[in-house]
Amino acid sequence: MTAKGKVDLHTHTNQSDGLLPPEKVVHLAAQAGLRAVAITDHDEIGALEAAVAVGGQLGVEVISGVELSVSHNGFDIHILGYLLDFHHPRLLEFLSYFQSERVRRVHRIVEKLNTLGFPLRLETVLRKAGAGSIGRPHVADALVEEGLVASYQEAFNRFIADGKAAFVPKVRISASEAVAIIHEANGLACLAHPGQNLTEPVILDVINAGVDGIEVVHPKHTFSLRELYRQLAKTYNLLETGGSDFHGGRKGDEKLGDYVIEYEKVEKLKARQEQLMAKKN
Repeated sequence: MTAKGKVDLHTHTNQSDGLLPPEKVVHLAAQAGLRAVAITDHDEIGALEAAVAVGGQLGVEVISGVELSVSHNGFDIHILGYLLDFHHPRLLEFLSYFQSERVRRVHRIVEKLNTLGFPLRLETVLRKAGAGSIGRPHVADALVEEGLVASYQEAFNRFIADGKAAFVPKVRISASEAVAIIHEANGLACLAHPGQNLTEPVILDVINAGVDGIEVVHPKHTFSLRELYRQLAKTYNLLETGGSDFHGGRKGDEKLGDYVIEYEKVEKLKARQEQLMAKKN
């Protein structure tokens, strides 16, 4: 018999570019009546220990996840990893490399801003990021705190969005490399929010790279896009995932409980993971 319940498989905490600590995200998931929630921080798994512990107390299943940055033919792509062994040495080694590259990127962004006449202090950005995965949102927050811009959105629009004067590209890997790393950590790899910027040929390339699933439900996906991705899932034997891409309100419109899928999709993820593990053994 299939278990019932709603789940959100795409959330972020303050360990990457979300505003809220993992404990608060799980509490909000409980308040929204979710049976399960996946924590999928960018290139970072530091929130998972705390989230799993709180989930156990509140009766919310926390699914270990991550969101990796990928590049393909000039397209920025994100690959979600689910049901990971987040203590796996290869995964930890890879994420450590990614974190060091993120710090280098922020150094370069701050240098560019300083050259442009905006004396942002690196220390402020590092403090905003804390122990988590540093990125452009922390630069934007620091610019606001130091009074150099009026708002988070202005920071992006004027300086650090793609192609702007202080933009520095992020280090990325190929889709097949991301899939391999996730599989090595006993997880499943799924294409994130394809409707955000990807053409169908690029989506098909990522499918051919070996992903296990595709994100169908997302705030940026219209009804027609959801139907398209469901059809792709059926055609290519992919798992369907979905969620709010929750950032704690940082992006203004996402909310836990508004973009959900049925728990049976999680059961299918677990069944596919068992198949993957059986092949390894």
